[in-house]
Amino acid sequence: MATATTSPTADQKAGPAPAESDDANLTAILLDPDTIVRDDCNAREHDTEPDDDLTNSVKAVGVQDPVSVRPRPDGTYGAFKGWRRTQAAQIANATAEAEGHEKRPIKAYVRADLVGRDAWTRFLSLIENHQRQGMSTKDTLKAAELSLIGMDEVEQRQAARALGLKRGTGKRLGRAQQLDDATLRRASAGGMDLEQIAQLAEVEDVPGAQDRLLRALARDDAEEGGGRGHWDQEFALLKADQADRAARQEAVAALEKSGITLLPTRLAYGEADTARPLSELSTALGNPLTEDNHSDCAGHSARLDEEHQPVWFCADPAEYGHKVRPQPKKEKSVKDEEKAAERARVTACNRAWKAAAGPRQEFVTRLVRGGKALPEEAWRFAVGVLLDLPRFYGKWAQRREAEDVARFLGVKLPESSFERVCLSELVTLSKARTAHVLFAHIAAAFERDMRDPKGWNDARMEVRFRWEDLTPQQATYLLLLEKLGQDDKGSYRLSEVEEQAVAPHRGEDADGESAA
Repeated sequence: MATATTSPTADQKAGPAPAESDDANLTAILLDPDTIVRDDCNAREHDTEPDDDLTNSVKAVGVQDPVSVRPRPDGTYGAFKGWRRTQAAQIANATAEAEGHEKRPIKAYVRADLVGRDAWTRFLSLIENHQRQGMSTKDTLKAAELSLIGMDEVEQRQAARALGLKRGTGKRLGRAQQLDDATLRRASAGGMDLEQIAQLAEVEDVPGAQDRLLRALARDDAEEGGGRGHWDQEFALLKADQADRAARQEAVAALEKSGITLLPTRLAYGEADTARPLSELSTALGNPLTEDNHSDCAGHSARLDEEHQPVWFCADPAEYGHKVRPQPKKEKSVKDEEKAAERARVTACNRAWKAAAGPRQEFVTRLVRGGKALPEEAWRFAVGVLLDLPRFYGKWAQRREAEDVARFLGVKLPESSFERVCLSELVTLSKARTAHVLFAHIAAAFERDMRDPKGWNDARMEVRFRWEDLTPQQATYLLLLEKLGQDDKGSYRLSEVEEQAVAPHRGEDADGESAA
């Protein structure tokens, strides 16, 4: 491949351009292709050679679209856009005399303003190559990560918007590059963008994660307005599953560190389970066995329950001299099976309820930080809560909790938990933003009220689960967010457990006073 061998002439050099200039504001000049090399910040690292079709085209008519280069200290130019076209021009000129066609210069935008700005150069190269066919997903991820990491905060925000990324995604793109090629190809073919691939990488260790996310993406695409409501809810559930797996691994590690055997939950076909829980055993003298008085037994072991808490066992009571307490023989009845299924349902619903808070609070954050006017339904709802002063809101206000409000509005609180906080001094207030601040305040009270899956029902005087017994005001809050998300092109949708909770309240006037 030809490389730069001669220095550019004086009329080929371009003076410095304004710091924020782009190709559209510059005039292309003619350069000798041999004075151009590949820029170190060119985003494309695979498939960098021109194909035969491109080379033959350049031989016939030259390079039609200008390339983009920046000056180098040795007098050459680095191509960060159009390196394959440049190579095709170099090949065409090298064979020009033998093939009977003339040598041609190449049109180029000389970006002197990008000298020393490697991150922004890489980003511009990424945009160019990402919009063309053939650049691998792995190249795209690497270029995006290196670009964003090397930028200041202002450039990061601008670049992230151009790439359709959330703030802070650049830090996660490195992990996304560790996905294998088959996973990346399937994710890209399924329509995942860079942000979604980065999120896939976060939960890839959860079995079936890619299939679940692809199904959620397909549901979003199939619905009018699109949006990412189903994706956000499925990702939140995957994060909850991941946390659950991590909790189990932590519990297993704690048992291993203590030298306690973790009994298998399933045994091989035909293998008898000799282990018995300590609650069913006693000493030779008939005294109950507990964790403390059984810990020295060689058979001391455990199994983990649904909450990953240890249930203590003896691996073989007969071998270690323990007695089995006399117990009436119990056959597993239909009722027992129903109770087991109900326990599993409650565990799953509680986990889903906690997971659903993430996408819901992210949507509130987008609402109150966005540049648009707050929808009328939202500020009317907030004003109604302030005027009616329901009991749950009064309790929350008395606690003077500021964390959720600050997080919604993007306000940084003092690090010391003992320092008194006046949000009115930290929040930038204006007439145009008053409704946003008010809604953030009301939403924070609702989120606190709905945080725990369990709640107290005044009418029944008993503890009930939120997901099966919402108050009318909680239901109104969720239904409001659902409508606001639908109006915003499906950017937020209720999760399955939230849908289940609000179902009895749909179509009703749910602004009563019975909030917990």
